[in-house]
Amino acid sequence: QVQLVESGGGLVQAGGSLRLSCAASGRTFSSNPMGWFRQAPGKEREFVAAIIRSGGGTYYGDSVKGRFTISRDYAKNTVYLQMNSLKRDDTAVYYCAADSASQKRRDSYYFSQRSYDYWGQGTQVTVSS
Repeated sequence: QVQLVESGGGLVQAGGSLRLSCAASGRTFSSNPMGWFRQAPGKEREFVAAIIRSGGGTYYGDSVKGRFTISRDYAKNTVYLQMNSLKRDDTAVYYCAADSASQKRRDSYYFSQRSYDYWGQGTQVTVSS
């Protein structure tokens, strides 16, 4: 059974940093795209970042470019989201996601939550002023 488990969320002041982790189990995702999405109260789920297989690229939502960095540890089957210069607008539940397919797609594919087959339960990030 595939599981994605997020951790690292919490309460942080504006301008601060957090690092989220997403540990995958049940299968290896080293060749598969993995991503982060977030959902704030009353809003739709929003793309944050994605990383494709080794040597591939990374993608970021416009609102987090330059502040967030996605990375992965293949040995640990884990993906990370380093979040710096946090703003109140970053407050949301952050979800990790993984794609069951590994072939290269057009860039827009990675921005859609429909492209991902596995999801974590989410971790809350709250940024205070």
